[in-house]
Amino acid sequence: MYQRILLATDGSESAMRAAHKAAHLAKIEACARVTIAYVVDPAASKHDVLTEGSSMSLLEQKRHERVKPIEGLFDRKEVSYDFKLLKGDPGIELTHVANEEEYDVVIMGSRGLNALQEVVLGSVSHKVTLGAKCPVMIVK
Repeated sequence: MYQRILLATDGSESAMRAAHKAAHLAKIEACARVTIAYVVDPAASKHDVLTEGSSMSLLEQKRHERVKPIEGLFDRKEVSYDFKLLKGDPGIELTHVANEEEYDVVIMGSRGLNALQEVVLGSVSHKVTLGAKCPVMIVK
């Protein structure tokens, strides 16, 4: 049922809970593959350059470090995965990848914005849910 799973992560605890769910679904399916997607938004990118320096390889390495616990989980559970570093607005980028690459499901954690925050700020999960052509699973 879910052969191609897109896992959106930001390195947070809720993203790790979503990773556990993705691993569970991938184990149910014999040949399922998970793509771990980490999106760098422009504001975070500027902040990283100012605080960490201008070496892009070092910045990308630090960003990849944030998903190492998820890769460790998938290795322990013997789940096939790959890593994708995206740049731009997370909601837009994740929706674009989910639709263009025809994933079967997107799994992501919930940051827990209250109703007012979501209206004012919008949420990545809300944007992906509205725009993705496939099912979106939001893990609390």
